[in-house]
Amino acid sequence: MGARRRPAEDGIESRRQRPPAIEGLAASTLQLPQGPWATVLDCLSSHFAQVSRVEWESRIDRGRVVDGLGRPVTLTTAFSPGLQIHYYREVPVEMPVPFSERILHEDDHLLVADKPHFLAVTPVGQYVRETLLARLIRRTGNPDLVPLHRIDRGTAGLVVFSVKRESRAAYQSLFRERLIKKRYIALAAALPGLVSPLVRKTRIVRGDPFILSAEVPGVPNSETRIEVEEGTGPVWQYALYPVTGKKHQLRVHLCALGAPIVNDELYPEVALRAQDDFSRPLKLLAQQLEFPDPGTGEVRRFRSQFDL
Repeated sequence: MGARRRPAEDGIESRRQRPPAIEGLAASTLQLPQGPWATVLDCLSSHFAQVSRVEWESRIDRGRVVDGLGRPVTLTTAFSPGLQIHYYREVPVEMPVPFSERILHEDDHLLVADKPHFLAVTPVGQYVRETLLARLIRRTGNPDLVPLHRIDRGTAGLVVFSVKRESRAAYQSLFRERLIKKRYIALAAALPGLVSPLVRKTRIVRGDPFILSAEVPGVPNSETRIEVEEGTGPVWQYALYPVTGKKHQLRVHLCALGAPIVNDELYPEVALRAQDDFSRPLKLLAQQLEFPDPGTGEVRRFRSQFDL
């Protein structure tokens, strides 16, 4: 039998809780690593080299860094390996995304949102408040919202969120066990020689630079069924049915066939701009999701209201 935790430990664990969201932004969590630092501030400044010490001091002074029990971290809080820290990400100047998300469905367990192009699902890089998660938390007042899956910032369409913790695991298992049927549509270069439908199975790994993915020889770890929906002119519309969910899978698979998606800034060549060109959205849409509800067994189907 395993050793029973001491009552004092039970009491501490029962008091642990994630701090509330601030302006729609959930706190991030870090368990402090081993290291030579004297204070938590020293550790954070070293661990997150892209954030200046002055910025960490400001966050601490404003109560934006707390420990696992919700107690504010101070400038002199002693460093302790394994200490759980919650902090709020911030970006000094964040460009607004001039497109609105839509809530298509909301019940006691799920929220289904229609995400516009250019809006990240969760905080990443220079986007913190201008994310789908932050916007939905502000709209609903529910800090427990958690995305059950993600789509690229450049991709528009459906994203499913868990509304409460009690049923989250059951819905997460649908994605883990590949019980979700996903349908995307894309506008891409014509492929006159393509035999439709085509099932593409390849091995996708992280590319160079790290923001990219790439196909390499080896055992396939990705699979997409590709169908031609409209095959006239220089640009065709494709229906894409991913079985797996590798990073940039649909973009990589189409590009490898010789049909990069219209307005793709990464494939076949990186052409990132200093600022988003909102007039040139990536022509990729997460159009439909279908899955058996783990609670009722009912087949649930959702469809995006956006188009390309």
